[in-house]
Amino acid sequence: MGVRDLVYKLYERRLERKLSPDQIPRHVGVIVDGNRRWARAMGLRDVSHGHQKGADKISELLVWCREAGVEYVTLWLLSTDNLSRDKAELEPLLQVIEGLVQDIVEQGWHVKPMGSLDLLPDHTARVLKEAKETTSHRPGLIVNVAVGYGGRREIADAVRSLLQEHASKGASIEDLVEVLDVEHIAEHLYTRGLPDPDLVIRTSGEQRLSGFLLWQSAHSEFYFCEAYWPDFRRVDFLRALRSYAARNRRYGF
Repeated sequence: MGVRDLVYKLYERRLERKLSPDQIPRHVGVIVDGNRRWARAMGLRDVSHGHQKGADKISELLVWCREAGVEYVTLWLLSTDNLSRDKAELEPLLQVIEGLVQDIVEQGWHVKPMGSLDLLPDHTARVLKEAKETTSHRPGLIVNVAVGYGGRREIADAVRSLLQEHASKGASIEDLVEVLDVEHIAEHLYTRGLPDPDLVIRTSGEQRLSGFLLWQSAHSEFYFCEAYWPDFRRVDFLRALRSYAARNRRYGF
């Protein structure tokens, strides 16, 4: 182990000692951003190498989350906007995502797909559905895999599902208007039944949500990290937890 690695290891331990179990977020959302820019910074022409490196990092992240006591992780891997990318980049990216999902299954995690699976290629959608079915009984860390996901579309899908549910019961629009509240919509989101994210992490230096968990992140704390996702280290994760623990959550203004 080099001197630099030793210093970081000691720093990690120092950060860990300062974290109290009751200050750990139950649900962490992660926008895994910067894979393409990492690949280009490394001089790689094929950006799929960046996506694969990012997928390898996710396996590490899930172990860090389990060790810290996090109960739910939501990973944004592919947005609905990303589906319009050039076929030469999109197909390898989907293959990386499929491999990652299968790896998560093999590692023993509980996988829950999120997003518009109907927009995905049949094979990718099938891999996600099979992962959900295979792992639905597993205890422990729940990993929400957001593929073909967009926050606005999620809310539109939730409202559509809500309207369909009430129509199937013979209720009119007027009846729904009389009783509609935020909880009714929340019950039809992709994350229904799960707590909202306490902490949202985004890498690569971008300081925006880009539509990630628009509804659920209303009271979340945000942590923006300069590192590209493949370079995200355990010490960066611990810094995010430290930052979260230091905040006074007001759930409003």
